[in-house]
Amino acid sequence: MRLDKFLQVSGLIKRRVLANEACRRGLVKVNGQLAKPTRELQPGDEVALDLPRRDVAVRIRQALPDRPFSKVQRADYVEVLRDLPRAGPPDDPDGESW
Repeated sequence: MRLDKFLQVSGLIKRRVLANEACRRGLVKVNGQLAKPTRELQPGDEVALDLPRRDVAVRIRQALPDRPFSKVQRADYVEVLRDLPRAGPPDDPDGESW
């Protein structure tokens, strides 16, 4: 599965457009390296997000379904390694949130 789709389906980022933007800005790493939105992910890969309001790292346990799933189901597919909130900038005036 592509990285941008993974970020959307897993619920780590709300929309695929925002996932693409996060990758382009260098906010997403896969296995410690900056990643493009087209990167194909495999089970065992570690994905880290350095977002304005969150510092998140997950490991993919198994192949993901193509549709979004609930937070309860997330534990079956991804292992959360780190999820730390941080003080970020005020809300975007356009209403976008990461």
